[in-house]
Amino acid sequence: MLRRLVVLLLIPAALAAGDFPRTLDAPSGSTPVLDGVLSPNEWADATVFHGPQGWISTFSPTRDPRDLSFTGYLKHDQRRLYFAFLVHDDLLYGIDTPRWLPPNNPRAHSLTREGWPWFGDEIELLVDSRWPAGARAVRGQEAAGDGSSWQMVCNLTKSRLGGIGRGGLLEGEPRSKASAWDTYRRWIESGAMQAAAKPLPDGHGYVIEWAVSFDPCLEIEPGRFYSPTLGDRAFGLNIAVGDLDRPETGRGNFGNFHHEEWWAGAKGVRTQLRYWGTLWIRSNPPSR
Repeated sequence: MLRRLVVLLLIPAALAAGDFPRTLDAPSGSTPVLDGVLSPNEWADATVFHGPQGWISTFSPTRDPRDLSFTGYLKHDQRRLYFAFLVHDDLLYGIDTPRWLPPNNPRAHSLTREGWPWFGDEIELLVDSRWPAGARAVRGQEAAGDGSSWQMVCNLTKSRLGGIGRGGLLEGEPRSKASAWDTYRRWIESGAMQAAAKPLPDGHGYVIEWAVSFDPCLEIEPGRFYSPTLGDRAFGLNIAVGDLDRPETGRGNFGNFHHEEWWAGAKGVRTQLRYWGTLWIRSNPPSR
């Protein structure tokens, strides 16, 4: 039976990594097929969550579910962590609209460190593998760009493996750090991370399915990666859903973005580890 999540929305005065009061469980389940299609019962053993109600808006608040709304799914198969997203979106950037560029970066679609991987309709995952076993995050600390903590992007209309026009994974942040860029690219090219992104048949949204290998992407200590043999374990987590429409829709926002909804944190600090929520990877299947 699908499990629905009840979450708290209060932000405490002092936060450490993973301490935003919002939690998701990843139960052990079956292995899904990463094809951008949510097949019947494929995610029936997953945790289910919804948005954007209760999420944190970076740009224009989402007021109409036809404009942007989504359902997420989460589980693991003892080897990899799996996310899926069913996103309802009435206007798909680069599909229903021309592939326009923002005035502040004419190279936004460059598949280099100058580009903006998150420019488009997209999902971002941010994971901190060292919380709570590691040191607490200092103020302003963001993802390191390796197995200890990372921020990656799945875009609907561009990808590292498919190029411009085909959705999939892209290197995320910090792009300014060459070692992070190299690590992310290696994960994508080796299949350590895999994703499929596909528009819905009616064109009013899309599906993203995303797999994250425990080894090398969840490095709980230097050279040591999460395994279910270690039992239940907590990780820092944040999720972003980005919605780009036409330039005029996002007028006044950075990059003319329309919506960007975050699962945890607060506007301006949502990429800092101390403002993320908590992901619990459960080692055993739930009791029925």
